[in-house]
Amino acid sequence: MRSVTSGCLRKAESLHYCHSWNGLIIREIKLERQRSVGDIFQEVDEEVRRDRYSKLWKNYGGYIIAVALAVVLGTTASVGWREYTTQRQQEDSDRFVAAAALAAEGKQMEAAEAFRMLVAEAQEGYSLIARFRSVDALKEAGDMLGAVEILEGIAEDTSVDALYRDLATLLSIMQGLDADDPNELRARLKPLIATNGAWRHSARELSAALALRTGDKELAKTEFQKLADDLMAPSGARSRAAEILQILGRSD
Repeated sequence: MRSVTSGCLRKAESLHYCHSWNGLIIREIKLERQRSVGDIFQEVDEEVRRDRYSKLWKNYGGYIIAVALAVVLGTTASVGWREYTTQRQQEDSDRFVAAAALAAEGKQMEAAEAFRMLVAEAQEGYSLIARFRSVDALKEAGDMLGAVEILEGIAEDTSVDALYRDLATLLSIMQGLDADDPNELRARLKPLIATNGAWRHSARELSAALALRTGDKELAKTEFQKLADDLMAPSGARSRAAEILQILGRSD
């Protein structure tokens, strides 16, 4: 069960986070397709400008002179916005790197506090990443309750994209695998399994592992078998499920 759990955690940790103007979005990012945070914020800046011009057209589209004036003003404003966001991006980037450096030096509580300040003051993209990084810092410092509290806060924050909230739910469940009621944890996983979201296969894997913890070996075998046979599931999850089934078969 621990191999399944650690596998799920590695999978969850292999994903990075990005930001858009209309809300937080997520996409799977494999190592060979990584992009810098600067590239992400460049896209955000482009979306901001498109959004501004769209609003100007809606408000002044019927008035040719006003449209012409709005374009001129909009161009000027976009230059000012670009300078402002570039400065903010650099400041947020510097603070994020400094907080990450504290964590790398083993100063986990200091890192957690630095990330907490970034959450409160940074732009949305860095703010969300900092929330998840503060969880890592608190876990390393041994403050599991604090880490879970942050994860639950993300999961309940309706201003955060649902996919990020689901990730926070999944990670918070992982923290309770050894101590919390397995049936309660399985119940919390059901909404993730029922959706067509990116985390459903990880949730299925955890659910099967929790079935083992309850002592229901047959249920666990059924769930692992479904996962192993699911061609839509990631190859890693299918392979782990097959390995667990072999182990369970030998123990019969």
